[in-house]
Amino acid sequence: MASVLRKDTAFENIPSIKSKTLRINLNPDIYGTFSEIGAGQETSGHFFRSGGASGTIAKAMSAYDKDFSDAIYGIEEDGRYVTQSRLKKMLTHEMMNMEDRISRKKHPERLFFSYANTVATIDFSKRYKGHGWLGIRYQLDPTQKEYDEIIIHVRFKQNEARLQQETLGILGVNLIYGAFYKHDQPRKILKYLYDHLDKDTLEVDMINFSGPNFKAVDNRLMSLQLIKNNMTDAVMFGPDGNNLLPAAVLYKKNILALRGSFRPVTKVNMDMLEKSHDIFIRETSVEEENTIVIFEITLSNLKASGEIDEQDFMDRAELLCSLGHTVMISKFQEYFKLVEYFNNYTKAKIGLTMGVNNLVDIFDEKYYRHLSGGILEAFGKLFFKDLKVYLYPMKNEETGQIMTSNNVKVHPRMKELYKFFKYNGKVMDIIDYDPDVLHIFSRDVLKKIINNDEGWEDVLPEGISEIIKKRSLFKRKKIEIENKDETSS
Repeated sequence: MASVLRKDTAFENIPSIKSKTLRINLNPDIYGTFSEIGAGQETSGHFFRSGGASGTIAKAMSAYDKDFSDAIYGIEEDGRYVTQSRLKKMLTHEMMNMEDRISRKKHPERLFFSYANTVATIDFSKRYKGHGWLGIRYQLDPTQKEYDEIIIHVRFKQNEARLQQETLGILGVNLIYGAFYKHDQPRKILKYLYDHLDKDTLEVDMINFSGPNFKAVDNRLMSLQLIKNNMTDAVMFGPDGNNLLPAAVLYKKNILALRGSFRPVTKVNMDMLEKSHDIFIRETSVEEENTIVIFEITLSNLKASGEIDEQDFMDRAELLCSLGHTVMISKFQEYFKLVEYFNNYTKAKIGLTMGVNNLVDIFDEKYYRHLSGGILEAFGKLFFKDLKVYLYPMKNEETGQIMTSNNVKVHPRMKELYKFFKYNGKVMDIIDYDPDVLHIFSRDVLKKIINNDEGWEDVLPEGISEIIKKRSLFKRKKIEIENKDETSS
């Protein structure tokens, strides 16, 4: 049976919140439940107020008391309520109730949905701004046995709980409306989330699509859209390609981050990671089981060819995920901003693995002219926490000299500052590196792949060349190759 959703050209321009809820309420087939925890029944309230809700809302509830909530949805192992796990339990429980209580024989055309949110608004002291999980599980066809699902995580930026509640209500309407009426255009669903909301009121830092109507959606690409649309500053995804909530991944963890272009990932990258990781986990304050390793790519790196080439991004992501790594895409061109971001979620040890050229760039004043305190302000943010740089050497192609922290050339004005951080243990050389891979640069490998040259396969990690050939990665006609020497790229 075909989907019974009806088209209505009158709503093609951005409709009001009332128009959105009314359009859903007047659709005789859309029918479901609302369960909202932590910020009142803000979303369902919009549907009640617009009229015609009796044909749409099967049930609206707010299990606000924790004991009552536990009795309905079960007890969370970690004792927290504003989590993805809690949201999924809410969606599952309410959808099961729908299936058990509503007769399909009596209502064969109905499209079931379950909308839920679990939210913590700003606290009384205004120390924690508030955040929440929202999701919808739903059908686009009444014969559809597997449900579609959209789950998002948001961070509030407003300083009043009342304003955050209002924002949540509008956001929920936008999510439900987009799920039903723009399901075939997931990128528009993302943009619709901000209908009638200012970007500075809300940050969307994770979204995942799943279900039969979203099989063609790659959630990593959706993560990239969050960055491109200025909806968040950083996104993460795991080896399985699903998006991760950075706060959950980084919370109280020791973090080892390797920045690069990974275009493609090479044996140099893997040697940098493995050798720095060995040093990192031997630090007295580091426990390996509480350590996360991140391959980080900056948005500026993705824009190396002008506009972001999404297929190029997907090629890099495909290879890193195949190696079993967690990937982070960020807007933090400067390292100190990356460290600031990490410090929002952890007070544990942070390690940055980088090549010599990257270290030289860190000590270049031109990157800090926009700061009132200049390079000293940046370095105060970069090094004041429990942070260490693990420096991978570089071979000078002209002289053959191995460049390390001992003979690296920084600007004369920066020499004393450099010495201060080096001799205070903030920079550590990786000494057990593999000398046979120092000649490898991603840009050279990329040229060979594009030109169908031979001899590039052996400089990549095991299995990577096979993936590149099988899936014809990095093979588009127009692709600009970075000219900058980057040992970490």
